[in-house]
Amino acid sequence: MVRLFRSKIVLALFLMILVLVIGVVGYKLFSDFTWIEAIYMTIITVTTVGFSEVRPLDEDAKIFTVFLIVTSVFIFGYAISVVTEYLLGRNSLQILKKKKVKKKIEALSDHIVVCGFGRNGMQAADRLKAYKKPFVVIEKDREVIERFEDEILFVEGDANEDEILVEAGIERAQYLITAVPDDAENLFIVLSARQLNKDLFIISRASQVTSLTKLQLAGANKVIMPDKIGGDHMASLVVMPDLITFINQLSMEGENTTNLEEVEIEDLTTQVDCNSIKDLDLRRKTGCTIIGYIDPNGNYIINPEADLVLEPKGKVIVLGRAEQIKKLNQMFSIG
Repeated sequence: MVRLFRSKIVLALFLMILVLVIGVVGYKLFSDFTWIEAIYMTIITVTTVGFSEVRPLDEDAKIFTVFLIVTSVFIFGYAISVVTEYLLGRNSLQILKKKKVKKKIEALSDHIVVCGFGRNGMQAADRLKAYKKPFVVIEKDREVIERFEDEILFVEGDANEDEILVEAGIERAQYLITAVPDDAENLFIVLSARQLNKDLFIISRASQVTSLTKLQLAGANKVIMPDKIGGDHMASLVVMPDLITFINQLSMEGENTTNLEEVEIEDLTTQVDCNSIKDLDLRRKTGCTIIGYIDPNGNYIINPEADLVLEPKGKVIVLGRAEQIKKLNQMFSIG
């Protein structure tokens, strides 16, 4: 539709320029006007402003003027209609897009709300897309929204405002990631989000160490400092480069999925009669290895023993190649 409008606008501009050229050349030939006089006569004729003629016109020039007036009225009328249609059509498309996005957001529940689409927000969105998690991004930069609106659900506005958070479905959301560069803005967002949803799990970015405690007091469950993580990572590459490179490989996305998966015990025990890790026998069935266990109280056990008793509310951390993780997910209908 946009291409059609563009072709119409190009045609309208071409016809208007053609009329002006014909008018100038016609007056030059029929009345022997100078170029300036011919341009003047053409302009006052096609615009119908009613100014006086440069000099009296003979019959041929008058006939040509009538032809020029009639032609220019139709062509300029066509140009105005094309521009009007384009502007109204553009507005209608924007309204339809907003309604479509609003319906999609209203249909979401237990989703993730991401505030800010800068470097950190974009990375978070990419990872959520890789895991096929439903999410909504709040962003106030219109240019950014227009660039990515075909791939991501956006709510345009300031995440500090309660109305914008509600529009993003904060009351039905399960997680909030606030990745705005300014700590004060993140603080206000966390406070507002916590008031709107008491059960929300909030992850906030922080730039200053002094902001960490304040964000936690405001209601953030986790506070991430990207600069600190980046510095630690670079130093670790000096101290133990091979180990960090190996860990990076684990977090990289393969063709279909990542190398690590978090699986709830209930997803496994509903399909397999088992009491321990040994009973699951995931290594033989899928090729995946259980490298961690999280009990219902949130305690982490690294490299758990085979006879560890599994509890219904617990989780296992599974390591495997992309195809092995895919096999696990298919076998137990995970995700």
